[in-house]
Amino acid sequence: MLDLTVIILTKDEELHIRRCIENVLPIAKEIFIIDSFSTDKTLDIVKEYPIVKVLQNKWVNNYAYQFNWGLKNAPITGKWVLRLDADEYLLPELIEELKEVLPRTDDNINGFVINRRHIFMNKWMKGGIYPVKLLRIFRHGKGCCEQRLMDEHIQLSGGETIDLKNDFCDHNLNNLSWFCHKHVNYAVREAADLLDIELGITGAAESDDNKAISKQAINKRKKKHSYARKPLFWRSFAYFVYRYFVKGGWRDGKEGFIFTFIQGWWYRTLVDAKVYEIKQKCGNDPAKIKALLSQEYGIML
Repeated sequence: MLDLTVIILTKDEELHIRRCIENVLPIAKEIFIIDSFSTDKTLDIVKEYPIVKVLQNKWVNNYAYQFNWGLKNAPITGKWVLRLDADEYLLPELIEELKEVLPRTDDNINGFVINRRHIFMNKWMKGGIYPVKLLRIFRHGKGCCEQRLMDEHIQLSGGETIDLKNDFCDHNLNNLSWFCHKHVNYAVREAADLLDIELGITGAAESDDNKAISKQAINKRKKKHSYARKPLFWRSFAYFVYRYFVKGGWRDGKEGFIFTFIQGWWYRTLVDAKVYEIKQKCGNDPAKIKALLSQEYGIML
């Protein structure tokens, strides 16, 4: 067992939660479930594991808020905190690496960056976007989740990070209809984020350069800022071409095409359509856009 606290956010995750808990059970000092009042069998499954503690808090359409609420309210005793989604798990090689590295970490190290691999339709998507490097383990008291609508990352208050060699997996077991519906729900939040970057509605774009997040996250954020200022609809097509042809999504066969098409073109086109719709109603007026997002979608910028 490591001096490690695992925090998992849940809302109706009966399909994934057992796999997630049992994956980290051998190495976790404690596991906290921050549940948004699940109505399926999630909590019944969680009760089977005495080490797992459940805290419930109402979901307010903001991952960062919910995670930070868990950091504040869970009685954490571990030296290190691992942020893990219910549909994610650590590969055995990563678990062994953590056993070797965590107990011997110098005091100036406050975070660990891990490779995320996507498993889609039971196939590893090696082309397109792999590896995504995310800061997922941090010293307790030295990190929190940055407050963003989308693509939120763990932000450190100081110290250095280390890149680990091995991977964790994002492997959702729901069907394609669920996968598409999830992206429909994401689209308006992503549209709001892009409008914020383009028009400087909240000033968040200017503050991104000063955040202590992973190097890949910083580079990804810079690319997103550039993307936000490119022509609507052309940019979604160009992004698909980049991921599928340049980055090698085509190498992953039919599954790779489906994954890249849905994430890299269809979803991005849907986001642009939402941006277009909002601008039709509000133009480039930040005050009108903020009011519309609040009134129609419950999104607060």
